[in-house]
Amino acid sequence: MSTSRFLRISQSHSRSAWVVSPMATTFPSSPPPSARPADHRHRLWFAGAIFGALFVGWLCDRYGRRPALMVAALINVVGGALQAGSVHIGMFIAARFITGFSSSMFVTLVPIYIAEVAPPASRGLLVGQHGAFFLIGYTLAAWVGVGSFFAKSEAFNWRFPLSLQVLWPLLQLCFVKWLPESPRWLVSNGRKEEAWAILARLHYDPKDPEQSFAHREFAQITQQIALDKSTYGDVGYVDLFTRPHFRKRTLIGALVMWASQANGAIVIYSNIVSLVAGLGFSSTDSLLLSAGWITLACVGNFTNAYFLDKLGRVRSMTALAAGVAMLFGFIVFYGGFVDTTIYVYGSEIFPTHIRAKGMGWCLSIFFLSTLPFLESSATGFATIGWKYYLLFIILPSINVVLIKLFCPETKGLSLEEINGVFNDQVAMQLTHIDGESATVEPASGVLDTSNSSNNGSGEKSESKIHVV
Repeated sequence: MSTSRFLRISQSHSRSAWVVSPMATTFPSSPPPSARPADHRHRLWFAGAIFGALFVGWLCDRYGRRPALMVAALINVVGGALQAGSVHIGMFIAARFITGFSSSMFVTLVPIYIAEVAPPASRGLLVGQHGAFFLIGYTLAAWVGVGSFFAKSEAFNWRFPLSLQVLWPLLQLCFVKWLPESPRWLVSNGRKEEAWAILARLHYDPKDPEQSFAHREFAQITQQIALDKSTYGDVGYVDLFTRPHFRKRTLIGALVMWASQANGAIVIYSNIVSLVAGLGFSSTDSLLLSAGWITLACVGNFTNAYFLDKLGRVRSMTALAAGVAMLFGFIVFYGGFVDTTIYVYGSEIFPTHIRAKGMGWCLSIFFLSTLPFLESSATGFATIGWKYYLLFIILPSINVVLIKLFCPETKGLSLEEINGVFNDQVAMQLTHIDGESATVEPASGVLDTSNSSNNGSGEKSESKIHVV
């Protein structure tokens, strides 16, 4: 089997169900596609992803987070099936647009949902699992690619890996009915009783039979959403750019997403097999080494998620400039500090009533930022060789300074309290940072669940409840 038949890992596949794509696919009764259709394959996926991110921002605000997940899964099944069953390159490229559209719906929506149901002290860990678990998909795709490469059937080489992306959204459709709706979305749509029932279940703690934290968070959510609506009214995409407080968040989100791509990650992810082969390794060894590289990235993402609530968001992102020395060294820094942090940060900085639209904007910038680097990489390596990597040293160095100057830290704060970081009014204070842990502060005059007790001297002592 010639080198043109190798399978490679492609960033441009579904991040909800990573698969392995053919570098040069031979369809029945058609010649192998040229390099240009392969380029179109990337462009159409990212074009679909840009529109999908913006679409889901509207969809999940209008109909809810859970229905939006179902729609994304259905579209992903259709796109994956069309890819695996493609009979010519045109059909394959069209299917790529569909899978890109649905994939970005997942990438946008999942961090939003987890951020809205997670407690402040562990939100970084829980939202970080989003990035970490799709790296598990990366890893599975890599090793499926290695195994499929040795199959005798050329159709199996590429159809089987592509067909696997249908499995995961089908499983999600089977289990999504047991997934609770976001309580913040329910409150914003006037369904407070449903929101309270879900919050009480999410934060149930046998050590806190009065559900003090759940009561306080519910009070904070309802008051903050009421305050935001009275202050800003209905908010659309245009308001993200025309209202100063929203515009600051929008620009910061764009900076973070741009910085995550302006470091060479997308170029390495999309060309890892050919980059390793260019070092002189055999075809088989190149596939094995690239699969090992992706596996290391998976380990790094889980490490990133684990330490994120301790290290903080901004400090993590400024570590990326150190990671461009070599391929495996790069992924240790990128996977260990950046790759999950961007989703956590993007899902936190927008208030509830614009979170979906804001995150949709951020992810559209994320996907848009990949295109210039993917389009220029082949020409760059061919014309200036190793000097092309200087781009990914200079840009991250600049971005680190910008992130340090303009991106505020959000670690340990509730989503509602992050409004105060951007000089918006906070209706009720729930947490404060005490060393490395977030603790619940009693909120006088809001909800009588302070667990006040008489200490025998006529004075009341108030206990703090640790966020878990």
